[in-house]
Amino acid sequence: MKRKRVLILSEGFGGGHTQAAYAIAAGMKLVSPDIHTKVLELGSFLNPVIAPIILSAYRRTVVTSPALIGMLYRKQYDKPINRLTRLALHKIFYTQTINVIEQLKPDLIICTHYIPSAVISRLKAAGLKVPLYTLITDYDAHAAWINPEIDRYLVSTPEVRRLLMKRGVQPSQIQVTGIPVHPNFWTTKNKSCARSELNLRDIPTVLVMGGGWGLLFKKQVLDTLTSWKDKVQLVFCTGTNEKLAAKLQHHPSFTHPNIVILGHTNEISKWMDAADLLITKPGGMTCTEALAKDLPMLFCESIPGQEDSNREYFINSGYGEMLSSEAIDRWLERLTTRHHHEQSNHSRIKAFKPNYQPDRCVRDLAEMLNQIQAGRSKSHIDEQLLTPIGM
Repeated sequence: MKRKRVLILSEGFGGGHTQAAYAIAAGMKLVSPDIHTKVLELGSFLNPVIAPIILSAYRRTVVTSPALIGMLYRKQYDKPINRLTRLALHKIFYTQTINVIEQLKPDLIICTHYIPSAVISRLKAAGLKVPLYTLITDYDAHAAWINPEIDRYLVSTPEVRRLLMKRGVQPSQIQVTGIPVHPNFWTTKNKSCARSELNLRDIPTVLVMGGGWGLLFKKQVLDTLTSWKDKVQLVFCTGTNEKLAAKLQHHPSFTHPNIVILGHTNEISKWMDAADLLITKPGGMTCTEALAKDLPMLFCESIPGQEDSNREYFINSGYGEMLSSEAIDRWLERLTTRHHHEQSNHSRIKAFKPNYQPDRCVRDLAEMLNQIQAGRSKSHIDEQLLTPIGM
């Protein structure tokens, strides 16, 4: 059987988009070994000098001026990428992206960020015949995700599907697959075994994550958490923020056998297995990974925009609540009263979990790719695409 090729394009604005891309790649390899995938952060791949500068500026803005990010998100919420921006993206990425597609010859292109989706959409408008699927990686749908050339949208929930339909997308173009997570998150280990593997004590455990860049919380919240350190194990994951990790490691309040300071790790699946509660910002990928692991959440302040919608969805679904000192005390009291915790919390999780199947997205994609190949021969690029195109 001819090997099927899938090109998965993302961008590095936050970690979730690329995490989703690699989750698709790993999942497809597992469910259908004849599928060959290639993941690229398009901007970083094509512009390795300029892209890190842009990403660094974005990161500083998120950390220092989150309100600005929220204002821009809300202002543009109902506006697709405009004609001028599409043209600019086309001019920047056109020749190089065509060369990548020519070399890789994908049967399907999947985008997990709206910028490469806009780039490929423009190429399809000019004649590219490769099917384009766009995975929306949050529990909301900004209009920037929408382009008429997209063949199919993969979305997290029926609510997002309805939102796209209100924006004019045809129902047949939208499939509710859930947000994909890495196969490591498809199953859940026994907590005691997971703690043993990670050299943790077998006591109630809270995992505290501040996002891929190690953002953390207000002093009052941290003080409330550490006041429980004699009864509860606290794991603080600071991501790539090495300065914050060093600061916490040397702070007297965090010097305790039941407190673990964890920097960047590729084993979040294991740490979630070991935990009873996750405290986090409501990024789409982190929330979905916790959902796959049956792990309830307390949400700290979000980056205004799509994270507000993520938080609202999970709170309304009964799977989390806002972070506060009062909520911490209430939850940690539950954790230290084992029977009450298991009875009250587990029933809520059971009621919500059937709505999400962590392997569904990649299995649906594998089936859709089979249908694509059954219906046509391998796509090729028209030679006319090799010359610049005006608007």
